[in-house]
Amino acid sequence: MDRQPVLHGDRLTLRPLLSGDWDALYAVAADPQIWAVHPAHDRWQEPVLRAFFDEGLAHGGALAIVLRESGAIIGSSRYGEPQQDHPDEIEIGWSFLARRFWGGGYNAEFKRLMIGHALEHYASVIFQVGEDNVVSRKAMANIGGALTDRTVSHERGGVMVRHVIYAITRESFAHGPLSAPMR
Repeated sequence: MDRQPVLHGDRLTLRPLLSGDWDALYAVAADPQIWAVHPAHDRWQEPVLRAFFDEGLAHGGALAIVLRESGAIIGSSRYGEPQQDHPDEIEIGWSFLARRFWGGGYNAEFKRLMIGHALEHYASVIFQVGEDNVVSRKAMANIGGALTDRTVSHERGGVMVRHVIYAITRESFAHGPLSAPMR
């Protein structure tokens, strides 16, 4: 699977994240309120975001979320690397949007594009969400993510944080809330 495709939606284009995107992405991500309930609550700080950005470039799979109308970068997301212990799934995560695009269907649009692309190659996509991140957990429920019994812990902001795992399968995607393009 091409983990850095160019995907077009009604309002958004997803394209590979480039090193030259730093300034535009930092302008979006420097808003502390984006990260207030996120496990990586310090990601708005320049050195923390720089490490996150550089990791995305180094590991591949990182995408810029771009408004089609203006060409402005409004966020980012990423495909994870395929895992040998779960060969028929791929993770989508590391996602954020500028706050002015919250609640307007933009999250659903870029996730629909990414999920559709991934499910051409994998039986399911997964999302790791901080257990206490109520905003992201609500967003997962809204796009049809099914909470699994799997969990994982990651260090975020200097502490271990438990993450729950949501999944969307080919079948649930075909019959779920993201199956039709957003209008």
